Amino acid sequence: MLANLHTHTRRCRHAANEPDRAWVEAALAAGLRTLGFSDHCPWPRDAPPVPPPGFRSGVRMDPEETGEYVASLLALREEYAGRIDILIGFEAEHLPTRIAAQDDLFARFPVDYLICGQHYIGDGSGEWLGDWSGSPTADEARLAAYADRCIEAMESGRYLYLAHPDVLNFTGPDEVYARHMGRLCDWLVAHDSPVEVNLLGLADGRHYPSERFLRLAAEHGNWATIGIDAHRPDAIREAVAGVEARALALCARCGLAVREPPLPAAAHGSGFA
Repeated sequence: MLANLHTHTRRCRHAANEPDRAWVEAALAAGLRTLGFSDHCPWPRDAPPVPPPGFRSGVRMDPEETGEYVASLLALREEYAGRIDILIGFEAEHLPTRIAAQDDLFARFPVDYLICGQHYIGDGSGEWLGDWSGSPTADEARLAAYADRCIEAMESGRYLYLAHPDVLNFTGPDEVYARHMGRLCDWLVAHDSPVEVNLLGLADGRHYPSERFLRLAAEHGNWATIGIDAHRPDAIREAVAGVEARALALCARCGLAVREPPLPAAAHGSGFA
C-alpha cells in the first residue's frame, strides 16, 4: 500500500482525539507515500432537511470547523513536503437537497477530492432518526434506491471513488441483490472506477466488506482498491501489519484484482468545482 485516501480526524466526533500530525506520522511509519484526509463532510446549516433544535451531529464536523481543518492540513502538507504527499478531501453523502449548499461550502476551500460514502439513502434525516444504510433490510425498494443514488452520485463527477459500496446491508435473496448491485458494478467498471475494500469494516467484523458483493463485482469485471477508513492513527499501522493482507486474501478468494486508489488529477489547492 502506497496511498490511502480514506482517513478521518477527531473533528468527526467518533475518531480518536489525536492531532492530525499523528495520522501523518503513522502513515510515514507505514511506508505510505500519499495520505488523503477525507473526514466526514459538514452539513451546511441552512440546507434541508433541518435537524431538530439542539441536535449536534456525532458523526461529522460543524461547518464552522471546516476552515481550521483545511488550515491544519495545509500546514502539515508544507511541513512534510518531500516526505509524504498530503491531500485534502472529504467523505460526503450525495443528498440532492444539500448538494448546492455543499458545493458552495467546498468551493471556498482548496479541496483536492471527495469520496462518496452513502451512509443515508433518503434526505439525510436518518442521521437523527437512527436510520442509516447499514441498517439490515430485505426491502428491494431500499436496495434499488441505494444503487440508484450511488450511480447518480458518481455520474455527477464530484467524487473520486465510492467508499464502502457494500455498506447497504441487504438481507434478502441473492438474485435481488445481484439485480441492483450489479447495475452499480456495471457503472463503475464502465468508468474504470474501483470498489473500495474497507479495512475498518474488515477489522471490526462488520457486514462490509461483503464477500457476496466482492464476488459479484469480480463477475462484472470490477477492480478493487483498499481504503483504511482510519479513525485512529494506529489503524494505519495495523493495516500494513496485517489487515491489508486479510483484505488482499479476501479479494483473491473472490477473484478481484486490486490496485492503488485513483489520485485526483489536479491537487494541492486546485479547489473544488
